[in-house]
Amino acid sequence: MAMRLTGLMSGMDTESMIQQLVAAKRTKVDNTKKAQTKLGWKQDVWKGLNAKLKNLQSKYLSSMRFSDAYSKKTTKVSNPNAVSVITGEDAMNGVQSLKIDRLAKTSYLTGGSVESASGEKVTAMTKLGDLGVTDAGTFNVKSGETSVDIQVDENTTISDVLTQLKSAGLNANFDENNQRFFISAKESGAASDFQITATGAGEDALKALGLEASSDGYNKINGQDAVIYLNGAKFESKNNTFAINGLTFTALDVTQEEITVTTQQDTDGIYDMVKNFLKEYNAIINEMDKLYNADSAKGYEPLTTEEKDALSDSEIEEYEKKIKDALLRRDENLSSISSTMRAVMSGGIEVGGKTLYLHDFGIETLGYFEAQDNERNAYHIAGDPDDADTSGNADKLKGMIANDPDTVISFFTKLSQNLYDEMSEMSSSVKGYRSFGSFYDDKKMKSDYDDYTTKIKEQEKKLNDYEDKWYKKFAAMETALAKMQSGANAVTSLLGGS
Repeated sequence: MAMRLTGLMSGMDTESMIQQLVAAKRTKVDNTKKAQTKLGWKQDVWKGLNAKLKNLQSKYLSSMRFSDAYSKKTTKVSNPNAVSVITGEDAMNGVQSLKIDRLAKTSYLTGGSVESASGEKVTAMTKLGDLGVTDAGTFNVKSGETSVDIQVDENTTISDVLTQLKSAGLNANFDENNQRFFISAKESGAASDFQITATGAGEDALKALGLEASSDGYNKINGQDAVIYLNGAKFESKNNTFAINGLTFTALDVTQEEITVTTQQDTDGIYDMVKNFLKEYNAIINEMDKLYNADSAKGYEPLTTEEKDALSDSEIEEYEKKIKDALLRRDENLSSISSTMRAVMSGGIEVGGKTLYLHDFGIETLGYFEAQDNERNAYHIAGDPDDADTSGNADKLKGMIANDPDTVISFFTKLSQNLYDEMSEMSSSVKGYRSFGSFYDDKKMKSDYDDYTTKIKEQEKKLNDYEDKWYKKFAAMETALAKMQSGANAVTSLLGGS
């Protein structure tokens, strides 16, 4: 870069003069930067809208185009305190009778009090000898088909007994606070019931441990299976759960009277699916209308750093919002997407030889003067309690779901497929312009943005070179003036001037 001398000799404000000379070229650079900024903002708007369009397609249309998505069933019982029911896809619609005859139980033993010969508190490290056991003995644990012998003697500790009980397949614990053994089977049901028996010296050990039936406080609950009767047929289960013909019953309480079990189409589920889809669709279509019909921002351009310095943060935000809101105003691609989606939604669907429309299900847009600005293409469900505009109308959709679910499912399956196909076409890949899954020319926009970056670098280099050229010229002029001044001073000196 050339040495930049100011008007020391000439007395001119060369800095201001040079800045005025390069101002036109600096404006070109600023304009390119502004254009790139607007393009970046436009990319951001499209990215947000694109994500919402893809979500509508993947979250709703992707599943709603298949009838299985609507084939949800629900089961109600007359006594929910006695039984809970999970409804599977294969469950049959109908009314059944259920009686719960017996609940499953887990085999459980609460031992009698354990006392040491010395009267000291018994702990896990207490030996059986301290409980009065003098001879070695054996007691047997039988659980289902398993039989295990446990060997003990006067040196065996409480902890050793617990370890062997657990090895025999039981849950076991010694509660030092209550000085008792608590033992249970690992599973409920009759097959997991257990018995602890012994003879001779082994029986003496059981008594000392409070595990003999005659022990004070001893209590044993036998394991048993649950029993229910469904439509008169008997079913047994070890854990209160019964999987029968697409329904999973969990018995909660024994009943004297029969329970009514009603399985039917989940009309609320279908209704909510349609309602949630329309809510998402409306939000997107309203946003697209707002973007397309935005007020003009003619005359507004992104601010330079110098321009921002003269404004407050709130003023900058308000100014830029005006530009951002209008970035897709009258955008052809936006109009094409919106028009295509609206055409599918308003089109007819053939079901059972008849052509049906959304309004046949009580789903319509509001009148021109009833709807808010940019909400005239949104759909409303008659009778929807969450919709202030139509909540007072008869709920035609719910009635049709309850009386003719097949027609409703067929209609929305085909409508969803049509919209899914159109959206897939609009977001298909276009070489050099659009990536797969993008509803806008993301590749072209990125390429244009990168081109701006290159162009800005080139323009800034030319600007610097142009600026340096003028600084060099003025520097040369100042140097020449300095030499002339020096020569004049020398002549004056020779002539005896002072």
